[in-house]
Amino acid sequence: MWDAYAASVFKDDAEPVFCWTQYAGHGPGPELLGRPRSVLEIGCGTGRALAHRSGLGISARGVDLSPVMVKRTTAKWGGTGADFVCAEVLEHLRERTQAYDAVYSLFGAAWFTDPGRLLPLVRQRLNPGGVFVFSHPPAIPGAYGPQGMYKGGFAGRAMFTYRYSYRPAVWERLLTRAGFASADAQVLDAPHPGHIGTLLVRAVAP
Repeated sequence: MWDAYAASVFKDDAEPVFCWTQYAGHGPGPELLGRPRSVLEIGCGTGRALAHRSGLGISARGVDLSPVMVKRTTAKWGGTGADFVCAEVLEHLRERTQAYDAVYSLFGAAWFTDPGRLLPLVRQRLNPGGVFVFSHPPAIPGAYGPQGMYKGGFAGRAMFTYRYSYRPAVWERLLTRAGFASADAQVLDAPHPGHIGTLLVRAVAP
């Protein structure tokens, strides 16, 4: 399903779009970022959200681990002014000294990176009063912390990754311990009863 979605994003008629949830037209929009002059998207994937920001004149950089995806996003969206970088997010945050008004993740690196390592680095890369906003599926009840998952199905080469799932209150504690002045985490209900909601987290740097 993800491959089909990614393919559709690179069609000639695809347009930049920004959405925090997995449901088109649902939930809040980029206003959660405030009015930043510069943004960094960690785990920028298809680049569609970053192109949306850059198209409004915002200095926009995206980091993604996949060289194939970065090549495609640059070809598709580079004309918007967005800058796509192929890098491991923790290394990029450690090695680059540029600061941003907002850092965000849409079902991206904030879901797949150890928060004990990620959150302090994000905090260091935010300007005073900057915001960090991220979204991904909420934790399955009773299944908290690192969750291992195989990539590409359950046959073939054993490639795997981890995603990090916590209750909203735990995310808030992790963020304030990492040096953020405030943090708010909540689960947005899906537009249809009984469907998967969306964890949405926003933290503000001092």
